[in-house]
Amino acid sequence: MTLGQRLARQIEAGGPISIAHFMGEANAHYYAGRDPLGAAGDFITAPEISQMFGELVGLCLADVWMRTGRKGDPLYLELGPGRGTLAVDALRAMASAALAPKVHFVETSPTLRDRQKAALPHVIFHDDLADVPTTGPLLAVANEFFDALPVRQVERTEQGWRERVVIGGLGEPGESFIPMPGYRPMESAVPEALRNAPAGSIVETSPASATVALELAQRIARQGGCAIIIDYGYEGPAVGDTLQAVRGHQMTDPFTHVGDSDLTAHVDFTMIGNVARQAGLRVHGPVGQGAFLTALGIDARAASLSRGSPERAAELEQARDRLTSAAQMGELFKVIAICHPDWATPEGFGG
Repeated sequence: MTLGQRLARQIEAGGPISIAHFMGEANAHYYAGRDPLGAAGDFITAPEISQMFGELVGLCLADVWMRTGRKGDPLYLELGPGRGTLAVDALRAMASAALAPKVHFVETSPTLRDRQKAALPHVIFHDDLADVPTTGPLLAVANEFFDALPVRQVERTEQGWRERVVIGGLGEPGESFIPMPGYRPMESAVPEALRNAPAGSIVETSPASATVALELAQRIARQGGCAIIIDYGYEGPAVGDTLQAVRGHQMTDPFTHVGDSDLTAHVDFTMIGNVARQAGLRVHGPVGQGAFLTALGIDARAASLSRGSPERAAELEQARDRLTSAAQMGELFKVIAICHPDWATPEGFGG
């Protein structure tokens, strides 16, 4: 039985399911048994575009650690580490600062764990943050992690705000689903500033993201350290349906090919910042990924790599532009840092 057929039977037996339930089930299935990255997969992330990305993230965290007085025995923690490419590059850069932290990954996919273990044989895996060691400052990274966590959608109807749900669609059983507003009133889930939005407006929240962000922030508040979070997103509150699906490097309908496409939604960086402040952390950003990498010296790094490998100069320039250009990833992707109040301000955030 396919995931689509299982969800269709669940809907038939128990009624419509929420968008958050649908997205959670679809992505859990999607990531469990595949490596979705690269030309043969469905998408490519920044660490796979160029080593410069991970190197600069690693140097940023190493620099914060050094300027804070080289406190403690830090842990490198990555949430949703893909193939481990970012960690490999970040750790190599950290080593240049005489920093060699133990490596901890929050990862649930058996397939991706195999790839990560091949890249970093000494990595320690965790299903969630609860199992991560409670001693030692955290140097944490989450790149394109929060966008894959489930979002709740509520829609303004003529009867008021209602949670959007999914019903079984037409066509092949379990292969097509339809989103629609349900019957459950959801005014309390809508920020007050948006409650008078016109009919048809959609507001997204992500309780799952808020939970993870709070747990990470509380860990940093207790243990010290800093986390850099990179994703595509916005500064909320805002109106809009950002749920999307990618399959074979092409955008596709989120409600077809269930479990065989990557479902994501834009990240609310304001929410992450507010959660971190509630835990007592200092928040830096968000800033555009392009501005962040430029401030950290990506132009100089690209020039250095080109001098060492002249035959790669055009490739390196193309990668630098893809990561930083406003027309590509430079502005859509944003970066926020959440740091212990006793730790230095990381570079790359201006001021």
